[in-house]
Amino acid sequence: MSLTLSSSVFEPGGEIPRRYTCDGEDVSPPLSWSGVPGEARSLVLIVDDPDAPDPAAPKMTWVHWVLYNLPAELSGLPEAVDKLPAGSGEGLNDWKRTGYGGPCPPIGRHRYFFKLYALDTRLPDLGRPTKTEVEQAMRGHVLEAAELVGTYRR
Repeated sequence: MSLTLSSSVFEPGGEIPRRYTCDGEDVSPPLSWSGVPGEARSLVLIVDDPDAPDPAAPKMTWVHWVLYNLPAELSGLPEAVDKLPAGSGEGLNDWKRTGYGGPCPPIGRHRYFFKLYALDTRLPDLGRPTKTEVEQAMRGHVLEAAELVGTYRR
């Protein structure tokens, strides 16, 4: 079985509800996954927007959420998650803080990539790493990956 990632509040490629954006409550959407390989030792979740600032002329990928060392036996995260499982780590988003920061596009319809990685190891304590630092640490350890894309326009 391959790794899959989904949300009960939006379909793949569908609109992310306002509640989960800066125009709403800005809480994380519920996420669930299945098919984590038996040999996985941890999970990484990264949420980013490659369409920033303008989908017609993107200049950067804006990072919304970075989580690492999620337990491999975990099957999802609840809506508005505020307490992560013991041993999990949070990285910095592009607002220079930890935690979820929802879609808040300045112009146009943006795509938001929720990416889940199953790793064959637990990462060392990285403190409050950037997305790039987490990606460097997990290099060579990814067993499988899954992706869920949602969109949002203000």
